[in-house]
Amino acid sequence: MTDTYTPPKVWTWDSESGGKFASINRPIAGPTHDKELPRGEHPFQLYSLATPNGVKVTVMLEELLAAGHKGAEYDAYLINIGEGDQFGSGFVGVNPNSKIPALMDLSGDKEVRVFESGAILLHLAEKFDAFLGPKENRAEMISWLFWQMGSAPYLGGGFGHFYAYAPEKWEYPINRFAMETKRQLDVLNRQLAENKYLAGDEYTIADIAIWSWYGALALGRLYEAAEFLDVESYEHVQRWAKEINDRPAVKRGVMVNRSWGDLDKQLHERHAAEDFETRTADKLEPAAE
Repeated sequence: MTDTYTPPKVWTWDSESGGKFASINRPIAGPTHDKELPRGEHPFQLYSLATPNGVKVTVMLEELLAAGHKGAEYDAYLINIGEGDQFGSGFVGVNPNSKIPALMDLSGDKEVRVFESGAILLHLAEKFDAFLGPKENRAEMISWLFWQMGSAPYLGGGFGHFYAYAPEKWEYPINRFAMETKRQLDVLNRQLAENKYLAGDEYTIADIAIWSWYGALALGRLYEAAEFLDVESYEHVQRWAKEINDRPAVKRGVMVNRSWGDLDKQLHERHAAEDFETRTADKLEPAAE
């Protein structure tokens, strides 16, 4: 970085910051337009996109269904963040923070909104008493869940932004956040050297949350940065990431609300189990021009 920036006494928003997501970034909250959200017939209504945060919830729902929890049936609707769907009045009503994922729980006498991916995982796990691990180990599991919530912004908003999305490549922020990302991978690698899963011998929501970010990174699916970060060198993270990747529910979960990549791996909306066979993007009628 050769240019020196002197911050003003009071920051003002007078131009877009540049980069891939500049058009949807703004310093104010609230809706930009009126748009109601659709609703299906199932107990859970999910509004999301298959980013790592979105994948956490679709994997969790698919895992619950695979484990026999029929009450976890859900309708999943695609939220196109590039088009600003998250700023519609209906979405803001479910998540005032205008971030995916957002969930409406219609299973009880009162409708319940749940936002923030970690909160959704915990809500579902407690509701079905599933993927929480042994009660005596609950504090360890929750610690790892919250580790992900606190650490991933350095991976995504830090490393991912400056390495992949910023309008220019700047050495200082890339080095700063690459160092932190590799430190986090080392934290995970050391834990997984002594444990099958993050919190011990059982697969929990901590693994679902962390895999969606760091498993994807280890498998070369984030920011085209696998070689740069030498992810193959984290032996125990690799073992864990591949084992979770092979779970059938995980394979289904990563497809839901996905709108890029191979068409047969995109399920824009999910309303029934058979949709994975009949409604992937390769089987849909092309949109009329």
